[in-house]
Amino acid sequence: MPQLDPSSFPTQLFWLVVCFAVLYLVMWKVALPKIADVLRERQERIDGDLEKAEALKAEAEQVLESYQQALADGRAEAQTILREARDRTAAESATRLDELTARLARETADAESRIAAAKADALENIRNVASETAQAAASRLTGRDIDAATADAAVGAVMQERA
Repeated sequence: MPQLDPSSFPTQLFWLVVCFAVLYLVMWKVALPKIADVLRERQERIDGDLEKAEALKAEAEQVLESYQQALADGRAEAQTILREARDRTAAESATRLDELTARLARETADAESRIAAAKADALENIRNVASETAQAAASRLTGRDIDAATADAAVGAVMQERA
C-alpha cells in the first residue's frame, strides 16, 4: 500500500497540513460564522419567546387578580344587598306586626266592650224576668200581689249573694 510507504510520508504530511489549513480556514471564515449566526438567532428567538411568555404570564396573573377582586366585590355587594333586603323585610314585618297587634287590640277591646254590654243587658233582662217571675210566684203562693220594687229588691239581693 502506497500510504504506508515511509518514503512518501513527508509529502503526505505536507498535503495533510495544507488540507488541514485550508479546511481550517474555510471552517473558520465561512461555516463557523454561519453556524454561530444560526445559534445566535435561535437563542434570541428563545429569549424573545421567554420574554413574551413572562409578559403573558404577568398579564394572566393581573387578569386573574382583577377577576378575583371583581368576584370578591360582587360577593360583598350581594351580601350588602341581601342584608339590606333582610333588614327592610324585617322592618316591614315589624311594622305589619305592630299594625296587626294594634288592630287586634282594638278589635279585642271592642269585642270585650260589646260582650260586657251584652252581659249587662242579659243580666238586666234576667233580673227583669226573675223579678217578674218572683212577683208572679209570690202572688200565686201567697195570694197577694207584691209590688215590683219589692220583688226587684229581693232578686237583687239574691244576685248579690251569687256574684
